[in-house]
Amino acid sequence: MTARFLLQLFLIVAAASIMATAPACAVPPVERLVLSNKLKVIVAQEHSLPFATLQLLVDSGSRKDPPGKEGLARLTARGMLLGTEKRTAETINRELDFLGASLGAEAGPDYAVLSLRVLKKDLDRGFGLFMDVLTRPAFPADEVRREVKKTLAAIQSEEDQPDAVAEKTFQKELYLSGYGHPVEGTKESLPAVARGDVERFYRENYCPNNAILVVVGDVTVAEVRARLLPLLDAWKAGDVAAVPFKSAFAEGPKAVKINRSVTQANIVIGHAGLSRDNPDYYAVVLMNYILGSGGFSSRLFNEIRVKRGLAYSVGSYFDARLYPGSFQVSIQTKNSSASEAIRIALDQMKLMQASPVEVKELDGAKKYLTGSFPMRMDTQAKLAGFLAQVEYFGLGPDYPSKYPSLIMAVTREKIQDVAKRYLYPDKCIVVIVADLKEAGLDAPGLP
Repeated sequence: MTARFLLQLFLIVAAASIMATAPACAVPPVERLVLSNKLKVIVAQEHSLPFATLQLLVDSGSRKDPPGKEGLARLTARGMLLGTEKRTAETINRELDFLGASLGAEAGPDYAVLSLRVLKKDLDRGFGLFMDVLTRPAFPADEVRREVKKTLAAIQSEEDQPDAVAEKTFQKELYLSGYGHPVEGTKESLPAVARGDVERFYRENYCPNNAILVVVGDVTVAEVRARLLPLLDAWKAGDVAAVPFKSAFAEGPKAVKINRSVTQANIVIGHAGLSRDNPDYYAVVLMNYILGSGGFSSRLFNEIRVKRGLAYSVGSYFDARLYPGSFQVSIQTKNSSASEAIRIALDQMKLMQASPVEVKELDGAKKYLTGSFPMRMDTQAKLAGFLAQVEYFGLGPDYPSKYPSLIMAVTREKIQDVAKRYLYPDKCIVVIVADLKEAGLDAPGLP
């Protein structure tokens, strides 16, 4: 067995052990505030450690990147850490080191997050730094150019990683509009992004009325009101830029073959997915757990790896975003077994549609998904991210207590129904990065 396989086994066993002893999901006391500038503030009191964790979610993800300037959203988020009107990037880092605090900023497809972790005793100073970075970024031209160069170097490096090549190619082929470009941008788009673009994107998106702040940790609501809200209230609301968005997807069957001198094939199979607010979301999550996201218990793992020993890794997932995302099956296998692994994956998708899943499969999936749910909130950072997403996707304050019943209500018949409606085995886009000659895929056409 490979080291990777043993590590996966250890993680599965560890997760099962935790599930066996995990208490019922209990979220610390949570209070929701809406300030005069329309900033939503969520406070969760968690006093086990003398820390506070803050996450500010801003609706400013890469889906808002202007055409030809892909990567702007991420560059703006990262740019806030490059210096303010009063502090250089070096000064910011020196203050963080002195406080033993961490400050980060990153963007994803839908939103950006600015995060702070600081000891409670240093909350005032840490939060002052947080607000300086958030409300007075300078975006120094030299630092912005340096960040662009660093990102371009990372993009260049990924061109030598077959899994990254497969993933980016799949996204580009699947999306006709919407989420199709990488969050970090491309080597063609980033050189076109100037400091003025970053400043404009910041001004049009980083407004309190476009954000959610979650505060988790060893603080009370009274302390948040007294120590944080005065600075937050001074953050002025703005006119958020309206950016039209539409998901449009290409349909297969289509195979994209990329020749690389590699020992194993990297394969992505997939099609259009669903949005997070889709009422069938929970049934789809269960269906996909049984199909491919359930680790050792999934059908894809059992059929492709266990029974035939074809794959180094295999799994599937629905990337449910604010707007419809993708469904993907990812496989790493020997070049010579690429065609067979693809065939089996498509057959398993069809089998999900052909008949109801076994009672034992569904019961196991329900137990895992409900039993592992508390682990989404077992650190301050996880809890902050969880509460931010609950607010962002409008899941409701009772979502943590409601989640188990949403999962348990799904039937075998419903699983088959959503498999028929959300799996398209005959319309898949298949991307293969492999030694095509060794894989027997150097001829044109589908594998």
